Amino acid sequence: MSRATEKTAMGEQILTEDVRPVTLRDRLQLRIAQPIRPKRNPNIEQKPCDVGLFDSAARDQLDLVDFIRAAQRTPANQTKET
Repeated sequence: MSRATEKTAMGEQILTEDVRPVTLRDRLQLRIAQPIRPKRNPNIEQKPCDVGLFDSAARDQLDLVDFIRAAQRTPANQTKET
């Protein structure tokens, strides 16, 4: 019976039954699933992105679609009547 092997930095290793070699795809999927960490200080927590467009807590945000529709309905040269 021929067993599967895997080449590693330590040399070729024999795999037990029902074990397949770790592929590049497996390694990349593991890296993708992990959160992004800064290189300089990996223990620091990421600051929330709550500025401008990404500020979900802002009370004064306009919906872009509503803003465009309002601009299309109101001609640019129309003045407000008091």
